[in-house]
Amino acid sequence: MTHPGTLPVIDVSPLVNGDAQAVHEAQALHEAQSRVARQIQAACRDHGFFYVTGHGVAAGLLDELADASAEFFALPVPEKMEISMERGGRTWRGYFPVGGELTSGQPDLKEGLYLGTELPGDDPRVQAGLPLHGGNLFPARVPRLRGLVLAYLAELTRVGQCVLAGIALSLGLEAGYFAEGYTADPTVLFRIFSYPPSPPGAGGWGVGEHTDYGLLTLLAQDDSGGLQVATPGGWVDAPPLPGTFVCNIGDMLDRLTGGWYRSTPHRVRNLSGRTRLSFPFFLDPGFADEVPPLPGRAAAGAGGGRRWDGQDLRAFTGTYGDYLLGKVSKVFPQLRQDVLDG
Repeated sequence: MTHPGTLPVIDVSPLVNGDAQAVHEAQALHEAQSRVARQIQAACRDHGFFYVTGHGVAAGLLDELADASAEFFALPVPEKMEISMERGGRTWRGYFPVGGELTSGQPDLKEGLYLGTELPGDDPRVQAGLPLHGGNLFPARVPRLRGLVLAYLAELTRVGQCVLAGIALSLGLEAGYFAEGYTADPTVLFRIFSYPPSPPGAGGWGVGEHTDYGLLTLLAQDDSGGLQVATPGGWVDAPPLPGTFVCNIGDMLDRLTGGWYRSTPHRVRNLSGRTRLSFPFFLDPGFADEVPPLPGRAAAGAGGGRRWDGQDLRAFTGTYGDYLLGKVSKVFPQLRQDVLDG
């Protein structure tokens, strides 16, 4: 059973517009940012999810991206398979058909495009064959998609860094803690998903119950609905709200805060009777960065309960890339050997 969404809505404009404020307005800005940080703290403690407004992303950009994405997904399957993930190799980019992605070991009822930071062939990371680094695969039949995706990635990276500044403040850290450290050169992953209508009474999920594995997710969704979030009182719907992104924290931030902020299970079932489009954007630590626990109060885990599996997420060692590869290789097991052993 679900009930109407009760997730908080947070206006992050004081974080987004902070650099434009005059010096004499510094105190008012500080108070506004502190207010936003308190709202973010409450949301991360109570839900792990919240809606973001005041982000400054032009509505027209997402509208154009959605239109171009719908044009791509309407292509015949053989044409979409011209940019299949198998052709992306170690970059882990490209198209997968319905059922081609696994969540919790079960095929998802969705198709999609995997995308990320666009790197040229002469980038040292690409020349070294570093997994998940390289160019994106874009469809020749929808040439406008490339420019729209790259513009959207730039905008969402900006917004994500601003939200992370609010998260840092909410943890008693300096606003630039993430942007000047873990996410100075972030791992940016982006997905465009198309969910066919789920037949009435069907048991499958567009995407099954899961938590995200990184720092921060910003989700744009069309008006079809279908996203559900787990809460102590049961599952709640997270319906689309015009002009907002759905923001949620992932396992890495859960790990860094010792469970004080908790990544929250969520799932999708498309019961709208029409195709559903969604656009999850992931802003995570740099691929080669070590990710030590947060300092001071942020790492204390005060009030954090034991995880269901008893793990101490603060115990992670190694680079974020090591962690990420271990996670995503479970989603596409057929690509695991190519990426990890190729």
